[in-house]
Amino acid sequence: MTTRKVAAVIGGSGFLGRHVVRRLADDGYVVRVAARRTDRAASLRPLGDVGQIVPLGASILDHASLIPVVEGAQVVVNLVGILAERGPATFQAVHVEGAEQVARLAASAGVAKLVHVSAIGAAPDSRSAYGRSKAAGEEAVLRAMPEATIVRPSILFGAEDHFTNLFATLARFSPVVPVYGARTRLQPVHVADVAEGIRRLLAGEGYAGAVFEFGGPAIRTMEEIARLIVAVVGRRRLVVAVPPALAWWQAMWLERLPGKMLTRDQLAMLASDNVAADGAPGLEQLGIRPASMELIVPSYLGGYKIT
Repeated sequence: MTTRKVAAVIGGSGFLGRHVVRRLADDGYVVRVAARRTDRAASLRPLGDVGQIVPLGASILDHASLIPVVEGAQVVVNLVGILAERGPATFQAVHVEGAEQVARLAASAGVAKLVHVSAIGAAPDSRSAYGRSKAAGEEAVLRAMPEATIVRPSILFGAEDHFTNLFATLARFSPVVPVYGARTRLQPVHVADVAEGIRRLLAGEGYAGAVFEFGGPAIRTMEEIARLIVAVVGRRRLVVAVPPALAWWQAMWLERLPGKMLTRDQLAMLASDNVAADGAPGLEQLGIRPASMELIVPSYLGGYKIT
């Protein structure tokens, strides 16, 4: 009797997770999808054969809940990350302590490969608490499991993102499209390319302890991205760079609201460019030619166009 190989995807019900789960299912894995809300994970079942996608209730904040997710898995992917702190879900608890626990469990369970998804801009001296916590999380993961592989993507775009769709929504309903961090340079990368990169890291050899930075084919300022999206949806809108002082004041109030639409820490993130470092291995080293925004974005923002 043949035993099927098992993959565990922590945070697999999210935007990137859905793409990763699909690819691992295509590679023949039984995929355990760990998520706080199993209803969201259960919606992924059609991505595989009957019984191939297994939703499991687990939280990065509840370390004991991760044990049955990781035990018996050959590969583990940790995708969990937050952009704003809420209650017990702090940057320290999620990005550092939770990430370290996943790595410790993977190491003790004899997992062959662990891919930990961090972010471009992770650095001990980052201006943002987010960036500093991501760097601390990478260090904790590699201490617990030195053979783990770190993936740092730039900002992701795709049909279900909260990035290009936000600009498109603003362009649809508002005569003015405000842009925070207008001059900040980013390297947007298609979510499917990042998922494929993760799949190839898990399928290949020689990536133990490596750090990959995944970016798209073009570097643009935030303002240039906003103007591209406004043009794609066919709207004539005034794109306005929000002055830093005003942005800071707005964030000070908005971060008090339940949704935390904008925080001062996010503005601190936007104070630094978000592009792959020169010489860092990326998608190209895995044989992937990243797709451009011009090619992909029009295919899913059509609903925002004037009809």
